[in-house]
Amino acid sequence: MVVVSERARTTAGALLVLAREDQGLSQRELAQRAGVSQSEIARIESGQREPSIPTLQRLLAGAGLELRFRLAPLDDHDQVLADRHARRSPEERAGQNTRHRQNVDLFAANAKRS
Repeated sequence: MVVVSERARTTAGALLVLAREDQGLSQRELAQRAGVSQSEIARIESGQREPSIPTLQRLLAGAGLELRFRLAPLDDHDQVLADRHARRSPEERAGQNTRHRQNVDLFAANAKRS
């Protein structure tokens, strides 16, 4: 599993860090391949600059990767559950939270045995 550095504060920055680290490139190496300065890479990764999509595509191409977009139906399942939970009384929410904690604890205990 790849963990994105906490310094990447934007989606573009996170994508750039992932691409660069996946390809084993330093900021300087990626900058040279993409034809930009190392400081430009650093600004994007830190969230100080939000690149346009064409710029991000060019930077990712420097890492040998391409950006692809896909439209998919909206999955509002989490929002539906959050709305349902918000309509519960405080007592019902407390009971639900207790049951949830118990389930998580049970799951964690079983995972440790495996």
